[in-house]
Parts: sequence; structure tokens; C-alpha cells
Amino acid sequence: MSLIGQDVARAASALRSGGLVGMPTETVYGLAANALDVVAVARIFSAKNRPHFDPLIVHLSDWTEVDRVAQAIPSDAQLLWAKLGPAPLTYVLPKRPEVPDLVTSGLDHVAVRIPQLKLARQLLASAGVPVAAPSANPFGFVSPTTAQHVADQLGDQVDYILDGGACGVGVESTIVAWPEGRAVVLRLGGIPVETLTEILGYEPEVRTSSSKPSAPGMLDAHYAPGKPVRLMDHGVDWSLFSAPEGAQALRFASNGTANALTTHGDCAEGAQRLFAALREFAASDYKELWIELAPEVGLGRAINDRLRRAAHRGED
Repeated sequence: MSLIGQDVARAASALRSGGLVGMPTETVYGLAANALDVVAVARIFSAKNRPHFDPLIVHLSDWTEVDRVAQAIPSDAQLLWAKLGPAPLTYVLPKRPEVPDLVTSGLDHVAVRIPQLKLARQLLASAGVPVAAPSANPFGFVSPTTAQHVADQLGDQVDYILDGGACGVGVESTIVAWPEGRAVVLRLGGIPVETLTEILGYEPEVRTSSSKPSAPGMLDAHYAPGKPVRLMDHGVDWSLFSAPEGAQALRFASNGTANALTTHGDCAEGAQRLFAALREFAASDYKELWIELAPEVGLGRAINDRLRRAAHRGED
């Protein structure tokens, strides 16, 4: 029986019985388990070699299920849901006692998301349980954006991988919390800060790094391809740059001939391509990657956030 397929019932059954499932979303593939089953959640940490101080996101099929895991939901969160619906957006909310401390790393709040991808919501509805699902890759490495990526890295750790095709967004969800009553962005992602500002009527503060994270994706070193990544400012004069021997150079936008993350400089395309490009570099013979940052606006901020974390160990 194939490890990869499109059998929603099989994937849902595996979740209900304490198994691990590779779950597609519009952002990246998640390593999913029943969030209320401590033993199943512990399997996530073991499979990923993930530190227990890094909390997980709980996925639900619809906003009507949020009160299963959270309480005292801020009016701003209700407003964002009303305007955006299922989206690459995670809400950090006060948790209910039923949510195991292992899911939240002992914190008194829980990260909650309703995926935009219809297949993901079908799986969640069929499973009938809240599902914890960090990215389906060994901790600190490049996030998976296809079912095959999950199989290549965690195939012997999962019970089934639900194939939803290539992820359309390609970077993880934006994470928003309300620690002092106003929205704070804890992770840049698929919903730009500009969109949140337009809906909320004020610009959220951005706090995206921590040695003791209150949400996933806040560690300085993350998304690493296993070889050095060197960053170049957006708009660098490429006529003055020559890649060192054994290095790959990757522009943000193609000039028609050069290797690039995007064809015409579109940040949505860049986000969708980012992790695949890092995986291609990791599998290549190149010794290091020199890559141009995206414009520091919209989804470009999320792209640059991932690149800076990928480069954290490689920068001098």
C-alpha cells in the first residue's frame, strides 16, 4: 500500500488512532497528529527532533470549532476571521485546559489556524479532532511544499501522506497574538502586515525573534539547507558581482537569462518557489548560495524573514 495518496478517509482514520499524517495546506505540508492525544503529539516532537520549548499550531476545519481549544477570543481576531475566512493566518489565543501542555510548550495560549486549502479542511472535518501540525520536516531544515518532500525526509516516521499537490503559498502562515490587547505579529507569513493593518485600522507591532518562542518559527536559525547561505541586498548591481568558485548565485527576478527566484519579480511567485529553491540548492553540488533578498514589502517581508533564518549559521 502506497505511503502517498489522496485517501482522505485513510488519513483521517490514522489521525483518530494516534498516527502521524503528512497533511497538505496552502502554505507547507504539516506533520499532523490528534492535538488532544499527548502520546500522538509526542510522536511529532520525536519524528522532527523538535525541542519541546517550541509550541505547535492546532488546525481546525472551521472557525465554529475554535472554542474547542481556545477561549476569550479578542474582537480583533473575530474581525480578521470575518474579513479573511480560511487563510494562511494563525491566531494565538487563550487556551482551554483540555489542550495538552505539550502542544503549547506549557504556555497559557494556543496557536490556532483554519487552512485555506479545501482538502486540508476536508481531512480535518473527517478526522473530527483538533490537529497539531508543524511543518513536516526535521527540525530546523527546509519546509516541505510537496508530498514527495515529506516522504523523502520523514517517510519512515509517518503513517500516511495525503497528497494535495504543490503548496500554492509556499511560506508558513502569519502568526498574530494579542499579548497586551493589540495585535502583534509573531511570525511573518502568507498574510502581509499591510493586509492586517487595513483590516484592523492600525499597524501591528512585529516581534519575530525569540530564544524562548511564544509561537512557531521564531528561532533565529531555521529553514536551513545544510550549507551556507549568503544574503545580498535587493537591487544589488549584479554586473559588479562574481560568484565565488563552487557557489550558486540566485537573483530575485530574472533578467531573461539569469537564474532567479521569480520570473518578473512577483513576491507571491517568490514565496511559492522559495523552499523548493533552497531544496534544489541543498541537493546540488554547490558549496554555498548567494541569494538576493526580496523587496521589503508585502510577502517580500516573509521571504526575507525565511532567508535570514536560513542564513543565520552561514553568515560571517
